[in-house]
Parts: sequence; structure tokens; C-alpha cells
Amino acid sequence: MSDFARYSRQVVLREVGVNGQQLLRDSTALVIGLGGLGATAASHLAAAGIGRLLLCDRDRVELGNLQRQVLYRQGDVGRAKTEAARAQLAALNRDVEIETFDADAGLAAVRDADIVLDCTDNFPARYAINQACVAARRPLVSGAAIRFEGQLAVFDGVGGACYRCLYADDGEAAETCEEAGILGPVVATIGSLQALAALKWLLGRRDDAGKLQTWDALQMQWRVHRIPADPDCPVCGGPHRGDKQ
Repeated sequence: MSDFARYSRQVVLREVGVNGQQLLRDSTALVIGLGGLGATAASHLAAAGIGRLLLCDRDRVELGNLQRQVLYRQGDVGRAKTEAARAQLAALNRDVEIETFDADAGLAAVRDADIVLDCTDNFPARYAINQACVAARRPLVSGAAIRFEGQLAVFDGVGGACYRCLYADDGEAAETCEEAGILGPVVATIGSLQALAALKWLLGRRDDAGKLQTWDALQMQWRVHRIPADPDCPVCGGPHRGDKQ
């Protein structure tokens, strides 16, 4: 392959190889949310040679983002995150096809993706993304980070538990990084692991599905929890998966 030099460090892995690299090149990943999680995840996906990268966000770069959203530069302040991210990722790997969407179009793009990464920071967005993934039968990689805590979950979209099984109610109002704080490497770690989970899935290693992994960054401790499917889930339970609110 002509670009072996670029990807040689991962192509030599038995779990990747030339065929795996071609799988990545033929794949489409949708990243919804281009903050600390999404900016990191998108960077790793582009660097790994994902063929098509769909980016969705409605915000503009703010000065306070730069402490943890290291994809952006100070000159990007005031610029739409989708535009700034596309420019930086294209500079990283010009062979990746990059498309950008606003929030509403991003949900519609779920059907065009082989895998979806939820990198948002609020329950309404997460519920909407989950429902779109269940309806389209697309795998979902969900991440969250705040203070010194992080979590990662993978949902297969075709019969196992979904995000709504994990958080059955509308939930408490989610704390924001502005209110509670976040250390940059904490959110970057979870974003990196979202990219890792997505790459593993695309390469056929799907044993992460149905697990919630939580991380205490202060103690450097991980816990893994199985997520049971809820037969009464309003999204994935019953005969009409993804159709109900």
C-alpha cells in the first residue's frame, strides 16, 4: 500500500495489518460534539486513517476552551468549531474526507456512519443521539468527563442495552465543566479512549459493547460495570426499537 510509511506503526500490529488498515480507510465515523472529547477523538481517528470523518457541533471556539481542546489554536477563537476542526484535521491528514454538519443535520448523518461517537455534554443531546443510533442500528461510543472523573460506554445498536437503559430517566441537570471544573488530560484521556473503542469496533473487536467503564483520575482506578438491557426501555425495549421518545 502506498501510504504504508504513514500507518506502518499500526499496520504491523497483528490486530490491524494491511486488511485492517483498508477497513479503516473504507469506514465512516461521525463525531458529535467537538469539545474536549470530540476534538481529541477526531484527531486520533484522522491520524489513524479513517476514510471519512463527519463532524458535528454548533459552537464557536472560545478562549476558555483552549485549556483542554488542544485541537484549536488561539487564532481560532470566534471561529466555528466545525470549520476550525476541519482545517486542523485536513492539515494532519489530507487523505481523510471530512464533512461538517450542524446539530440537526448531524443526527440525520447517523445513518451515513459506520460508528457514532457521542462527545456532547448534556442529557438531551445524548438521548437524541442514542435514539438515532438505535433507530439506524448503528454502534455508539459514549464518553463523559468532569472534575477528575471519566466514563466510557459502548452500545451495539442492534439488540443490547442502549444509553437510555443506563440512564432511564431524564436525569439530574448535568454539571458543566464551567461549574465543576475539568483538568485537560482527564477529558483528553476519555476522548482518546473513545477513538480507541471506535477503531477496535471497526476492526472487528467488539467485546466492549454493553460495558460502562468509569475512571477516577485522582486514584488512577478503573471500574467496569455490565449494562443490562432494560426490557421496558422507551427507546430500545419492545417491538419498535428507536421509535419511541
